[in-house]
Amino acid sequence: MFKLSKKIIELPPYLFLEIDKAKRKARAEGRDIIDFGIGDPDQPTPKHIIEALYQAAQDPANHRYALDQGMLSLRRAIEGWYKRRFDINLNPDTEIIPLIGSKEGIAHFPVAFLNDGDYTLVPDPCYPPYKGGTILAGGTPYLMPLLESNDFLPDLKKVPLSIRKKAKIIYINYPNNPTGATADKSFYKEVVKFAKENKLIVVSDLAYSEMSYDGYRPPSFLEVEGARDVAVEFHSLSKTYNMTGWRVGWACGNPELVSALEKVKSNVDSGIFSALQLAGIAALEGPQDHISRMCAIYQERRNVLVKGLDALGWQARLNKATFYVWIKLPKNTDSVKFSAHILGKADIVVTPGVGFGKYGEGYIRMALTVPEPRINEALERLKKLK
Repeated sequence: MFKLSKKIIELPPYLFLEIDKAKRKARAEGRDIIDFGIGDPDQPTPKHIIEALYQAAQDPANHRYALDQGMLSLRRAIEGWYKRRFDINLNPDTEIIPLIGSKEGIAHFPVAFLNDGDYTLVPDPCYPPYKGGTILAGGTPYLMPLLESNDFLPDLKKVPLSIRKKAKIIYINYPNNPTGATADKSFYKEVVKFAKENKLIVVSDLAYSEMSYDGYRPPSFLEVEGARDVAVEFHSLSKTYNMTGWRVGWACGNPELVSALEKVKSNVDSGIFSALQLAGIAALEGPQDHISRMCAIYQERRNVLVKGLDALGWQARLNKATFYVWIKLPKNTDSVKFSAHILGKADIVVTPGVGFGKYGEGYIRMALTVPEPRINEALERLKKLK
C-alpha cells in the first residue's frame, strides 16, 4: 500500500532488534536465557548521578525546552573531563556540542556534508550507524576490511584513488566495536596524513575509551598533531557511567564540523532534557572511583570467559579494551546459523559477526555484561553442545 523510500529499502535490518526479537521469543517460552548479545552494562548508574537527576527533575525551570547547544555548564564539564583525561584543551563555545547519545550524532553527522553520489569510508565490521547514517544522507559506504592479519586496522593504502576522490568522511573507532581491537598514535598519525591528502573529514568514535585492562589507557584521536584540523570525535556517558538508557553524549573537535552538526540538530531535535544535562555534569565532575571497579569486574569476566572458551578450543581474543570478546569460528561457519544453534541448543545469546558487516562473517561477539556465575554456567552449557 505504501511505498518505502529507496534509502529505507537500502538500510540493512538493525541487528540488535532482530536479536531482541529472538531473545524475547525464547524467554516467552520459559527458557533460561544467558544474554551475551547487546553491549548494555549490567551494573547500575552510580548513586550520586541518580540523585543529581532526582533533584534536577523537581525544579520546574528544567521542565522547559533545552537549548540545542546544551547548557554551558555541561559543555564546561566536558571541557574539563577532556583536559583531565587526555590533556586536550577544548573551547566549550565552539568545539563541543552535547548529543542525545552519541549514536544520534553519528547518524546525523553525514547529513551536514554528504550529497548524492558522495562516499564515506567505513570500517567493516563496524557499529551499524556508520553505514546507516551514510545511506540516510544519500551517500554510499565504501567498506574498508578490518582483518585479523592487520590487527583489525583498515589498510588505508588499499582504498582506490577513484573512491578517495568521491569520499567526504572516514570513520575510525578504537577501542573497536565489535572486535575489541585498539589503535596507537602512530596509526592515528597515518589517518591524519591520509585525511589531509584526500580532503577527508575524520569521524572518531571513542565510546569505549574508559573500558580498558592490563594497564592500557586508550588515547584520543584529537591528541595527535593535526587531528583538530580534520576531525570530530564522539563520546558518551553510556558505557563509562553505566548510563546507556539516559542518552547523553557529545561531539567535539574542529569548530566547523561541530557547528555543522549543531545546524542539523537544531532542525531535528530540541536538545537534551535539562535535568539529564545536570546529571551528566554530576557524572563528569563527581567521584570517578567506580570506573576502576567497573574495569576490574569486566577484566575478571574477560579472563574467565576467554580461558573457558580456549579450553573448549574456541579462538577468542584477549582484548585490552571494550567489554566485548571477538571469537573466530571454524572455517566456513555461518555466523547467523551458529548463533541460532547456540540459542536453540544452549539458550545462550551471542551476536553473529556478519551483523556488523560482511567482513565480520566467520566471527561472533560476546558482551561481558553477564555476571561471572552466569559466565561459568554458559561455559558448562557450551561443553555439552554438539
